Amino acid sequence: MLPVIFGLSGPVLTASERAFFQSVDPAGFILFARNIEQPRQLRALTDSLRALSGRDQLPILIDQEGGRVARLGPPHWRGWPAAATLAVATGLEREADIARLRERVRCNYEALGLELAAMGITVTCAPVLDVPQADAHDIIGDRAFGVAPDRVSVLGRACLKGLQLAGVGGVIKHIPGHGRARSDSHESLPSVSAQAEELATDCAPFIDLNDATMAMTAHVVYEAWDTEHCASISARVIQEQIREAIGFDGLLISDDLDMKALSGDISSRAVAVLSAGCDIALNCWGRLEDMEGIAAQAPAMTPRATARLAAATAPLTVTADTPALASRIGALLARRDARA
Repeated sequence: MLPVIFGLSGPVLTASERAFFQSVDPAGFILFARNIEQPRQLRALTDSLRALSGRDQLPILIDQEGGRVARLGPPHWRGWPAAATLAVATGLEREADIARLRERVRCNYEALGLELAAMGITVTCAPVLDVPQADAHDIIGDRAFGVAPDRVSVLGRACLKGLQLAGVGGVIKHIPGHGRARSDSHESLPSVSAQAEELATDCAPFIDLNDATMAMTAHVVYEAWDTEHCASISARVIQEQIREAIGFDGLLISDDLDMKALSGDISSRAVAVLSAGCDIALNCWGRLEDMEGIAAQAPAMTPRATARLAAATAPLTVTADTPALASRIGALLARRDARA
């Protein structure tokens, strides 16, 4: 199996993609707006990916956080609120208020997860566990559950629980924390100069949720830990901070290789993240030439990464889009809104 998650070029598999994917057996796939037209087409696409791989629990990913990061939306699917919107409290901090917020978040993501599962999508790249700082770039902003690490931890776990109840996996991101970055890693390489003691705030939610099955790295340089390499390609950050200090032992996926925070050709980027200790390289754009280059250069998946992938995907389920499912989603949303 190739330790890469690939994107697709369009709403159906091309003959060239089908032959390529069959020959290299990628770890999974990720979908974007270019792959999505309407529910029947989308379910046919995900079914074709499962049939091609021969794996019922194939990880098929999507960025469906809610708010401004959502690949599915009206008119065929619901519009989901951003994490920060869900986290708005009454201003009180009684335990009952926190419990109500936690249940609101859980209901929301269970309903969101059921909508994904009906489309054959098994993993969403959420929750965002970053803790935004006041002077940071707004690339995180309302995608986070707030600016208090303990609140981010509590609501992040509620998100994972809701997704789990829907049979969908969640990916905590962007480990070890993107909340201090003053630039968007899609466009340039952020460098964070905070001291290690300050970075404890960023790491706290990831430590609290270090039992999550999947995480996505940050393309961010943390000068306190490695002045030369961003986390995704830093063996030191991955081993000493993510694996040891944070204690995360699940499946570690790089952020997208195509982001401008990384340099070099796409194949060398894939080799760099895998050599540094990521279990899986993420290549989103579905360009066949790029994918062929990655497949030619990437090493085989390690036994440990294979075991982590198996553990992460074991609970994933795919459901039929039935009236009963619609009724369940409606009931969950009613409960969520009653807790607003």
